Amino acid sequence: MRSQMRVSSRSRRTLEERFRMAVLASLILFGVLVIPVTILGQAADEDPAGDAPDAWTDFWVVRLTLNLLGYATIFVPGFLLIQYLRKIKYNETAGPGCLSNMAVLCVFGHEKDITTVAEEGGQTISAQKKMEEQPFSKKALVLSVCFFGLQGSYLTWGLLQERIMTFEYGKTNTSSGEFFKNSQFLVFVNRVLAFVIALLVIFFQHQPKHTAPLYKYCFSSFSNIMSSWCQYEALKFVSFPTQVLAKASKVIPVMLMGKIVSKRTYEAYEYITAVMISVGVSMFLLTSQDATRSKDTVTTTSGLVMLVGYMLFDSFTSNWQGELFTQYKMSSIQMMAGVNLFSCLLTTVSLIEQGGFIEASAFMFRHPDFFVHSVILSICSATGQLFIFYTIAQFGAVTFIIIMTMRQGFAILLSCIIYGHPVTVIGILGIGIVFAALFIRIYATQQKRAVKLSQAALPARSERT
Repeated sequence: MRSQMRVSSRSRRTLEERFRMAVLASLILFGVLVIPVTILGQAADEDPAGDAPDAWTDFWVVRLTLNLLGYATIFVPGFLLIQYLRKIKYNETAGPGCLSNMAVLCVFGHEKDITTVAEEGGQTISAQKKMEEQPFSKKALVLSVCFFGLQGSYLTWGLLQERIMTFEYGKTNTSSGEFFKNSQFLVFVNRVLAFVIALLVIFFQHQPKHTAPLYKYCFSSFSNIMSSWCQYEALKFVSFPTQVLAKASKVIPVMLMGKIVSKRTYEAYEYITAVMISVGVSMFLLTSQDATRSKDTVTTTSGLVMLVGYMLFDSFTSNWQGELFTQYKMSSIQMMAGVNLFSCLLTTVSLIEQGGFIEASAFMFRHPDFFVHSVILSICSATGQLFIFYTIAQFGAVTFIIIMTMRQGFAILLSCIIYGHPVTVIGILGIGIVFAALFIRIYATQQKRAVKLSQAALPARSERT
């Protein structure tokens, strides 16, 4: 017996030593990858033509490449470490140390407890039932708060986003201004406060036991970062109303991604509304003429690439998060914290490597109003996410979609009024077709759910009789 215990303790010590060596090797690999990426980033910032309007370092392909290289300095060592720990089944022999517990949480999670958590996972359903039992006046008050909270957060966020990316700071009658160029910094600003708020909610509000391996959040985090980056970069090439309408048409890539990722099938009305959205968007884009940051063109090739990139990454984010919700039954706030955790990590490392924090700080020093805009942008993004999760929990996804669809219409209207974007009659008709298709889709989805609920209730009624 003692000999077996000695062998067991020796094997555990051996695995712990191998674990430490693997972590050390990952850190060394991270350092090796960081050096060339940092050199490239600093070289781009020190480019002598960097202040020129058409500097090669400001081209979105260059910035995108540097960003991806920065993310790779985390993903490559992390991937190799995860594969190694899974290969040796480290969770079965991990010791009690802090580093060991962190490794198990990141790589393995608590997957054995999924069944238990699934029994507790009715938070959203129970919240909706409680809300249905409330008097009409209270339901109307709560819904009004959610409506105005979502509209206020995201309309302000959208207008500030357009202001930051498309207007020159410091421009006067006697001197020219300058554009803010670092879209990745804005992504970081949006995510850091959201992460802090999510942690505070988790600390003060009971949550189901977390079972998912933390690393699984990095996929939706990466796609979320990329969709936001594409969204900001697109404003350099297309107008804000064009971008909002493109967002409304993301139903189409979401359907395509749903077929690929989740093997879903769709009803006839979903294909019909997708065609209506395509027609409406085409009518708007082909007839609208607008001045953007690229003065010579409106919907340039770069703008089109950015919009397609946004829709593809955003559709992957929603589908991947849906799969995680289904498999691990985490709460929405836990999802918010996990995704924003990796978003902060990825953008922080990449910004440090490229000198992005120094660049943004210098810009803030030259233009204090940019600092104010960034803070408000961050607050709107964080509060908007909280309103999203609360609205879905209390009233369901259909009510939330209706509110956000109305928000898109208001955003186009406000942008056209405040920033003077011209829209033709055919363009207005195209917008109408898009939103008509979205509301038809919402109505058909609601009717389909009502039929399913009535069919499910029939067996229960027949048993009672």
